[in-house]
Amino acid sequence: MDLHAQIIKILILTTLSFVVTLLCTPLLEHLLYKYKLHKKIRLSATVPIFAKLHAHKQGTPTMGGLLIWVPTLCLALLFFYLSELFPGTAVESLNFLVRKETFLPLGALVAAALIGLVDDLWEIFNVGNNNQGLTIWKRLFLYTCIAIFGAWWFYYKLEWTHIHIPFYGDYDIGVWYIPIFILIIVATSFAVNETDGLDGLAGGVLLTSFAAYGTIAFIQGRYNLTAFCGVVAGALLAFLWFNINPARFFMGDTGSMSLGVALGVTAVLTNAVFLLPIIGFVLVVESMSVIIQVTSKQLFKRKIFLSTPIHHTLEAIGWPEQKIVMRFWIVSAVSAVVGLIIFLLDRISY
Repeated sequence: MDLHAQIIKILILTTLSFVVTLLCTPLLEHLLYKYKLHKKIRLSATVPIFAKLHAHKQGTPTMGGLLIWVPTLCLALLFFYLSELFPGTAVESLNFLVRKETFLPLGALVAAALIGLVDDLWEIFNVGNNNQGLTIWKRLFLYTCIAIFGAWWFYYKLEWTHIHIPFYGDYDIGVWYIPIFILIIVATSFAVNETDGLDGLAGGVLLTSFAAYGTIAFIQGRYNLTAFCGVVAGALLAFLWFNINPARFFMGDTGSMSLGVALGVTAVLTNAVFLLPIIGFVLVVESMSVIIQVTSKQLFKRKIFLSTPIHHTLEAIGWPEQKIVMRFWIVSAVSAVVGLIIFLLDRISY
């Protein structure tokens, strides 16, 4: 297909994803409320600030992330099989599921989403560690397994051993590619999970991040990967329609962890992982606030922040939830643009 056809394909898939997700939302919302699939808000004395700020959200359903990864999977499979049944037709041009570009991000998205779904259900039905789902170590192990498979796929199947440093070029790092890949995927997934703490916060940050990497993929000529990012972005937009304050449902681990994994894989596929801390600047700040807090409490027995992630500290000092979310969205949009500027300057320099 020529460039114009690729653009039309991406726009159609993005719009279709938004419409399909929007139409599916009432059904999922009905099921979540009917079967009382509610998120548990921690009301214990160990997190008094969080408990005070979020007690009113008790009873809000979780697992809204189903609205993002399920439509993405369905659209990918639909057009893949339609292209097999009707080769040479217009419907074939809408297929974006190809081995080289989208098999891995879609597979990682679904695998991580299923683990997150089990974790959400265990927490709802009081299963697992202290009736709160999977322990942090079990989650870390499972998502690391997904990352290990992804690293194996890149290293052995795609034979990728190089990493690009902006303004310096490509460097062949050999087998070190595997641990670096694993670190990127696990860190990104947990960073998104930490960010998912206020209505609409993670969704908005992920929207700008996937849009930025979709733009990078498009400039690189990876049009199917761009389409994947577009489908995710379209679903995120529909999800945000119902997730902004006051949220009708939360994303849950089935959404936050899977989207974090998919974002990390997309960053690696575009060979733009060093732009991820810039494009996902809000994710880095949120994650680092937790790391600093935990380290300080372990080593010095004192807290640096009132509550973490840092958006809870801003709540504690009196910022309204909507103000925090909107300002974080703005920061995320600006950081995504900065990341794109660096990417373009790097391409010009070479």
